[in-house]
Order: sequence, then structure tokens, then C-alpha cells
Amino acid sequence: MLSQRLLRISPAPQRGPSRGGAARAALRARPPPGTLGAPPRRSGRTRAVAAFAAAAGGDYYEVLGVPRDADKKAIKAAYRSKARKYHPDVNKEPGAEETFKRIGEAYEAAPRCFGFGFGAGAGAGGGGGGGGGGPAAGAGAGFAASDPFSIFEQFFGGGGGGGGGFGGFGGGAVAAAPVAGEDQRVDLSIGFEEAVFGCRKDVLVERMAECAACAGSGARPGAAPQRCGTCGGSGRVVASAQTPAGVFQQVSPCPSCGGRGETADACEKCGGEGRVLQAKTITVTVPPGVNDGSRLRLRGEGGAGLRGGPPGDLYVFLSVRPHPELSRDGADILSDLQVPFYDAVLGAKAPVATVDGPVDLKIPPGTQPGTTLVLRGRGAPRLGRPAERGAHRVRVRVGVPRGGLSEEQRRLVERLRELGGAGAPAAESEARAAA
Repeated sequence: MLSQRLLRISPAPQRGPSRGGAARAALRARPPPGTLGAPPRRSGRTRAVAAFAAAAGGDYYEVLGVPRDADKKAIKAAYRSKARKYHPDVNKEPGAEETFKRIGEAYEAAPRCFGFGFGAGAGAGGGGGGGGGGPAAGAGAGFAASDPFSIFEQFFGGGGGGGGGFGGFGGGAVAAAPVAGEDQRVDLSIGFEEAVFGCRKDVLVERMAECAACAGSGARPGAAPQRCGTCGGSGRVVASAQTPAGVFQQVSPCPSCGGRGETADACEKCGGEGRVLQAKTITVTVPPGVNDGSRLRLRGEGGAGLRGGPPGDLYVFLSVRPHPELSRDGADILSDLQVPFYDAVLGAKAPVATVDGPVDLKIPPGTQPGTTLVLRGRGAPRLGRPAERGAHRVRVRVGVPRGGLSEEQRRLVERLRELGGAGAPAAESEARAAA
């Protein structure tokens, strides 16, 4: 009894690398009866287990779901699994965010209780209230705390954001990601026949290209990189704001180093951007069958990317110059043909201009004005299927003399009207068209 009273009055000095917060209170408190026992003296491991199990707000072993004999590796693996499961961006169930906070607190408490570190960038940044993403107070040697959102940058590719009400839990990319180059546009005018059968054209494009002097790094050749003084080499900066809900943190790439964490003397040619404006002649292959307004895409011929990002694409917008006699309707080519009325009555052959050259078109006897005659296989190739071609459709216009007939011509026309023969071919043509 006396020794126990003395123990309560003058507790044994603590052993361990750190003190403070819930872990320090747990180290001084007696463990619950029947949990770990209450011997007068305990080893360092026993006190650490007691502190980790009796932390403020709950048992950290239960929070992480690990046994009480778990080592550093098991605690770290359990934290990663639990944090990924209960991350607010992944788990939308009620209480998931609170559980996520408790997981971070438990992971941060491990170095304080056991005196081992998890390595920079692997832990959770302080649980509880306020603060940035630096090392947690009282952490064991070799332990540097960062936000647990960094785990999800590995799984999901990073992302910005902020954490509300608990310090060091702001999301953000560790370094600025590569940026794809800009897409470029160029307009190209081609002729009617070039659109039908395809062609090759050279276009001059001005676009951002990789700097040849620094190979896109932006640093002066031969200059040694140095750690960025703004972000301390982390590649990111944190802006914190106090809100009624707690501390809100916004993580963004460092503006001084562009997220690389290093700076160097800027390249004299590109001024540190890693790109220069450059003109280049590019040969564009126009496929057969394109039409006015068609768009071609040339992959990788746009602007160069930043920080190793892929280049953009070049988009070529086509405009087709009109033809004096021909027009397009998809793969079909359209034209008009005017014939004298006697050729329409008696029938004849007339030359027609096509994309393949002049072709003799047979005019059937009794052809009516507005009749469409078809030349199959004389149209434009179908886009993507050059072996298939549309038709050439010819609309017939019948020319009627506007006076100026000679006496002989007038007598013949009047004679034809008297005979009544002009109506027979017309009726016969109408019947043929209806069939």
C-alpha cells in the first residue's frame, strides 16, 4: 500500500523520445483495470502500448484495426488501407470524414508513443486543430508529418483542395504535373477537284516548340539546380485560413519553381520557359472525299508541352473553292445542262463536264424540263472508302427560243402544231417518268 501511494505521489520518470498531448496524458494515467494490469513499474513498450490504447477519444488500436503487438510496418499498412477506405472523396457515407480524421490522429500518435518514425511524407499531418503540413510537434526522430491526402495522389493522381477543421489535411499535388501543349488551328483552302480526289498541301505553322538549348528544362545549360527557397524543395506552398469550421488549407504548386522543388539559372534562349516560338512547314495529306468545312487532326503537331507534357494537336480546317459548273451533295456531284427544245423532243447526245473530264450524255426523246439524268460512278469518293463513288446527277433545262425565228422555222413550228404531234412525245415521256 505504501509503495503504491508513493508511486502515485512520485511517478517514475517517463521513457521515450517525446511527450505532449493525448499521448503524454495517457503515459501518466493508470491503465484501465483488467486491460493491461497495473504493475508498479512497466517497460517502455508496455507504457507505449498503454498510451496508444488509452489515447483521448478512443483506442488507436481499434481505430486502425491492428492488434496490440503490431509493429511499425503493420501500423503503416493499416493506416494506408483505412485512410483510402474512408477518404471523404471516396467514401460519401455519414461519419466517413470523422473516421478519416481519427485515422490520421492515430497514425500521428504512433511516433510519439513508440518513438519510431515512418519517414518523410508518409504520415498524417497533425490531428486536431490547426497547423500546417510540417513535422508534428513531439514526433519521434526521423518522423516528418505530411497530409494523408498525399497517399491519394499516388492512387488517384493528386488534386487540389482543402481540409476543414484539422491541420495538415489539405490536399494538393506534391509538384506541378506535366502540362500538355496547346492545340493549334490552321485554315487551308483547296480546289473542288482536290477535295474530290485528295491532295497534299504544305502549310506554315507557328507554334511553341521545345527549346533546343536547354532541352525543355528551362535551365541554363551547365547550371546546377538548387533547392527552391520559397517551398523548401517540396514543390508546393500552403495557404491557410481560419474559418468557423476550423482551419482551411489550400495547397498549390510553388510559383517560384513551378512545382519542381528546384531552381536554376534561366536559359538565355527561352527565358526559363523551356519553349520558344518556332515556324515549321508541315505537309498535310487531304484524303479523297472531303467537303467544305471538313476538319483534319494531326496528332502531336501542336505546341510543345511543359515539364515533359505531351505536345498538342494541329487542326486543319478545310474550305473548298466553288466550281463554275459543278456542286456537291455529299458524294454526289450536281450540274445543269441546257438543251434546245428540238433536242429534248427528238433526243440527242450532249457533252457534260464531270470531274473525270467531258462525257457524252444521252438525251432521251421527249425529255421534259427539270428531268434529272444520272451518270453512275462519276461522283466523289466516299470519305474513308475511296473505292466507292457517288453519282453525277444532271438536271436538264430545255431552252425555248425568245423570238428571232426565221420564216422557215416559224412555218415548221406552226406545221408541227397543226399536226398535233408535239403532244404525243410529251405524254409518252410523262408515262415513262411515272413508271
